[in-house]
Amino acid sequence: MTNGYWRFDFRESPASAGGSISGAVDAADRGLGHHRHPHTSGPLSQIAWSMVRPCGIALSFVAMALVATLLLQRFFPYPFLFLFFPAVMASAWFGGMCAGLFAVFVSTVLVDYFFVPPFNSFAINATDSTYFAAFVVCTFVASWVSSSKKQSEEILREARDQLEIRVAERTAELERSNAELRRSVREHEIAEQTLRKTQADLAHLSKVMTMGELTCSIAHEVSQPLTAVVTYGHACLEWLSAAPPAVAEARKAAERVIQDGTRAGVVLNRIRALFKKEAPTRDCLDMNEVIRELGVLLRDEAARAGVSLRLELAKDLPRVKGDRVQLQQVVLNLAVNGMDAMRGTADRPRELLIRTAAGGSAEILIQVKDSGAGLRAEIAPEIFKPFFTTKPQGIGMGLSISRSIVESHRGRLWVTPLSANGSLFQFTVPTGSRDHDG
Repeated sequence: MTNGYWRFDFRESPASAGGSISGAVDAADRGLGHHRHPHTSGPLSQIAWSMVRPCGIALSFVAMALVATLLLQRFFPYPFLFLFFPAVMASAWFGGMCAGLFAVFVSTVLVDYFFVPPFNSFAINATDSTYFAAFVVCTFVASWVSSSKKQSEEILREARDQLEIRVAERTAELERSNAELRRSVREHEIAEQTLRKTQADLAHLSKVMTMGELTCSIAHEVSQPLTAVVTYGHACLEWLSAAPPAVAEARKAAERVIQDGTRAGVVLNRIRALFKKEAPTRDCLDMNEVIRELGVLLRDEAARAGVSLRLELAKDLPRVKGDRVQLQQVVLNLAVNGMDAMRGTADRPRELLIRTAAGGSAEILIQVKDSGAGLRAEIAPEIFKPFFTTKPQGIGMGLSISRSIVESHRGRLWVTPLSANGSLFQFTVPTGSRDHDG
């Protein structure tokens, strides 16, 4: 080794030449180790390293092939040159195209000098020129195949890495999207639950406010049977105190006490049911019976307002599946609104009509008609909106809640202004055969 370079004396014997090639491989390895971290020496060292490394790789593999071929040469009558092909392919694989071509060049020089007659000379006789040309072509092909295969694998690996990166990015995006979607769904469910709770609270508030307007009527309805109970109770005691006791008359008085006490209990149960805040239950109902029960509560209030209450209930109506208290609340709201609309009416009779009829093959129709001031056509579509009211003291929730109740029963509620004063409110309720889901 002189000034950092190895000098080969090709005039030596094969054995000594083999020793020189081994030294060259060791020196190349040491040189590779010396340049293991080229980035620490600046850009020039990087360029030098990129040039030296392929040459070092090619020299190392070709040197190993040369040593092995020299050792095996004595066992074969013809030159054994096959080990140079793996050396060229390995050089192209690990060092790239440049290393493969350099390995082809070095292999060609070494084969020409050591293995093609005349030996230890770069001359080529005419007899072996074809053989040598075939060797050169084969080494070129081996180098090209190996470097192409390596390049294809690198491209494939890079494409796979890029695909994995993109898949990871898309997976992260999908996970974020799914998380946002789940959060949005949870927020939507919470908002729906809050809305339903608010609607239920408003419905209960409207029910309580409406019942507050009927307090006097309720007190009268309760006081009548209680007064009758007290009266017949005293009469029963008088009949029993007679001599002899009038047992038959006392029995009749006791029976009347039971009847009036039962009637008072029914009235109280109806009032309690209207005030209870419970989840709605759907039962098979006779709407005529529902309206008759409500008529008992409305009768005295109508009398106090100077309104004639008239019921026109169709016979043989099919039953509907719904909540008794909610449907009573709808009729009650419409009836109270009709009475309020007629309070200032003095030029015509005040009449409130509640009518039932068959609305079709699978529904019934309930109508509440008043003879009040009526509605202007432009505000008729607005009265069912929340907080819209024509009453000075109203909150504008009664009709909105009533429509919500009717629509929850899969029916519809609407109003028709009458040309001869007054308004006609109508709503439908499906019969039990249609409203299967309640």
